[in-house]
Amino acid sequence: MRSIVWFRGKDLRITDHEPLVAAASAGEVLPLFVLDPYFFAPERARELPHRMQFLLESLRALAANLEHLGSRLLVVSGRSHEVVPRLAAEWQADQVLAHRWVEPFGRERDRRVAAALDRDGRALRLFEGATLLTPGSVRTGQGGPYRVFTPFARACLARLDLQVPLAAPKTLPPLPPSLVGGTEPIPTLEELGLQPNPLVLRGGEKQARLRLRTFVDGPLADYGSQRDRMDHPGTSRLSVDLKFGTLSVRSVWQAVVACAGDSSGRFLNELLWREFSHHLLWEWPTLLEQPFRPEFQGFPWRDDPAAWLAWVEGRTGYPVVDAAARQLKAEGFVHNRARMVAASFLTKHLLQNYQRGEGHYLHWLTDGDWAQNNSGWQWSAGCGCDAQPWFRIFNPVAQGLRFDPEGGYVKRWLPELAECPAAFVHAPWKLDPSQRAKLEYPPPIVAHALARERFLETAKGFLGRRSP
Repeated sequence: MRSIVWFRGKDLRITDHEPLVAAASAGEVLPLFVLDPYFFAPERARELPHRMQFLLESLRALAANLEHLGSRLLVVSGRSHEVVPRLAAEWQADQVLAHRWVEPFGRERDRRVAAALDRDGRALRLFEGATLLTPGSVRTGQGGPYRVFTPFARACLARLDLQVPLAAPKTLPPLPPSLVGGTEPIPTLEELGLQPNPLVLRGGEKQARLRLRTFVDGPLADYGSQRDRMDHPGTSRLSVDLKFGTLSVRSVWQAVVACAGDSSGRFLNELLWREFSHHLLWEWPTLLEQPFRPEFQGFPWRDDPAAWLAWVEGRTGYPVVDAAARQLKAEGFVHNRARMVAASFLTKHLLQNYQRGEGHYLHWLTDGDWAQNNSGWQWSAGCGCDAQPWFRIFNPVAQGLRFDPEGGYVKRWLPELAECPAAFVHAPWKLDPSQRAKLEYPPPIVAHALARERFLETAKGFLGRRSP
């Protein structure tokens, strides 16, 4: 049996990789990565600079790991739905093995590839790996999908029976000599028109395992109490590894389960939230285009270019919101608490369409995952599945005082506030005029109380509801 193992950017590892293990047990293995212009055309690559940097570094690490096993990563340019069937025929492969994607465009790609392979007497075999359970398999007692997280999580835990993560193959058969010269090198960032960013997390399976070990040996113990602190390194930073599959979600789950404690349970709950977002997108593929709650269709979002630019550039006058904006562009990451505050501010204080924020974050995030990013933005706007109530509006000052009490997070990303006393760092406009004049920091572009009332009036008028 000759199998193409199609690596697709969300499974860049050799450990706990079921398609690779299945192919190796069946016979010859042809590892393939397609440089699809959907992502790798220079104009498209520039739309995801930090993700592309992590992806290319992880690809090189994967290629090195495959060579260590005795094989080689075959890299070919072209549209996946054309390239994969063509190569399967040219290489006389019996089957193509890959991990399943939940995104609608990925599902359409796989449909086209499967149809082309089937016409030629070959098969596309999809394996689970991006999620803990098969998307679409977690159903209510009535047979429908879950719309609320808590019962979904209970159902997952009742069904979850994870096997031990698969070890990497000890060796792989060498490639047939006829295939060795027919591929191309992995492109560099510069060839795609991008410059390296030293603040972006390092890619590759080795770096991912180091991050996992660092987390379970350290921050995990206090995760329950420290995960919301923006000024402390209390989170795992594993979201990018789960996004690109440099770690499998099963490996992360099992590593955390092995560490007993309340904080372990809190982190596992976050993995179930991730699971929920992927199952939602599988059940409702239109979520990337429209709100989950149909009553939000046509919501009267404001078109305010000046307010949008202030939010994007970190000039709103609200320090946590502005720190999140600066961190996003600087290192392709934003602390989850800061993400929620920034998203709430854009959608509710500024009444800007959540889809603008969703797209902006997807552009800059290294861990930009379609399902999770969309779920988070719809949650913040109040129009998503299991969303926070639309009438709940984060107070950015109160959030800062609670989760960044000394202003460490804000001062890291807003150096103009470095000398601001901690008591005023989340509301610098309250300083006396002489001190305030020394700060090169703008006043708030909106007053919290007035912006809150404006949103509530707009939402009540449109949705026909009353806030409690």
